Amino acid sequence: MIAQQEQFVDWLRSVAPYIHAHRGKTFVVAIAGELIAAGRLNALVQDVALLTAMGIRIVLVHGFRPQVEAQLREKGVGSRYSHGMRVTDEVALDAAQEAAGQLRFEIEATFSQGLPNTPMAGATVRVVSGNFIIARPVGVIDGLDFQHTGLVRKVDALSIQRALEYGAVVLMSPFGYSPTGEAFNLSMEDVASSVGAAIKAEKLVLITEVDGVIDEAHNLIPELTVAQAESLLSRLPDPQQPTDTAFYLRHAVRAVRGGVSRAHIVPFAIDGSLLLELFTHDGVGTMVADEHLEHLRQATADDVGGILQLIEPLEEQGVLVKRSRTEIERDISNYTVLEHDGIIFGCAALYPYPAQKTGEMAALTVHPSAQGHGDGERILKHIEQRARAQGLQSIFVLTTRTMHWFLKRGFVLVEREWLPHERRLRYDDQRRSRVLVKHLN
Repeated sequence: MIAQQEQFVDWLRSVAPYIHAHRGKTFVVAIAGELIAAGRLNALVQDVALLTAMGIRIVLVHGFRPQVEAQLREKGVGSRYSHGMRVTDEVALDAAQEAAGQLRFEIEATFSQGLPNTPMAGATVRVVSGNFIIARPVGVIDGLDFQHTGLVRKVDALSIQRALEYGAVVLMSPFGYSPTGEAFNLSMEDVASSVGAAIKAEKLVLITEVDGVIDEAHNLIPELTVAQAESLLSRLPDPQQPTDTAFYLRHAVRAVRGGVSRAHIVPFAIDGSLLLELFTHDGVGTMVADEHLEHLRQATADDVGGILQLIEPLEEQGVLVKRSRTEIERDISNYTVLEHDGIIFGCAALYPYPAQKTGEMAALTVHPSAQGHGDGERILKHIEQRARAQGLQSIFVLTTRTMHWFLKRGFVLVEREWLPHERRLRYDDQRRSRVLVKHLN
């Protein structure tokens, strides 16, 4: 029982930085119609309701490809696709309108549930829909008339923002209307990326039937810059079906180029993929951003809170010496931080002793969710670079529990008498820390 309690506390602490980072932000979440057809709507709505309870503003865009296919089969009509888009004749438009109406009803009903002993118990989630999209026809491409298939011409961003400020989830179907009232069948991806750009959303999350972007070795690519994604798209054939990975990637790039901070392609096949992508270090899909999101840098005063959150659990366990906010603020220029997507995942401080040409590395910490990826070693190398830049010939650490980690990375064990006189006077006899030194080349 105690172990389960400790595990829960550790988990809750691990997601706290994400909760702080996401609160008050706007996310556009697009769900493929295949997710709904697979019976996963209820779980997805519960996850979205949880996000709204955390203060995250949600625009939810649903797709309906399999539902339209089902309607067409009932009518004895086949589907036609070209250039990754459905050719929408009068019959297909009628099928799309029926499917959209049914799905909107189903989604709103799911948000309204509040059964006791379920994740929706006590939740009050208001859902707002509307004619937020002005569309234009695709027209004729390569001699093929797409008829009632359209593209987003304009987004009523102001009305969407007002609904979000009211605290509602904005629900959008892939339909748009011309100024003359003509209806157009749009793609979920076009609507989601256009809305994300128009309202300058923090994130666009495409929850799809694909696993993300896969490399030539069949491994998931967790992160791409826009430049890398565009380079990859240039080597891929044009998507012929809207379920092609390239189709999703193209809209993810479009969203980021349009002002969305991050775009994610995640699989609905993994239960809770939305939460896993947003609240874990590596996520479960592919993220597209304007630049690499993980980098090492010298800390600033704005990082004090993040550093405290990172090191406090280890201070409570006795792994690190306790430091007050005042101490960290005073010494902030000594700190290096590892930041990923605006969240601090690692840190260390370098306290130089110029007369002895050495320096102490202290408070080396990597968040539990990011451990095992070599981040501790990256921070160590950055501290070594800072030490060399200051003319230091060695760095030392005092540790009670991680001696072997340092020994594997070139440190050697020495007696405490080796310490600079000033540091030796502050040695804590009760902690009985081991002293390890690494000589810099």
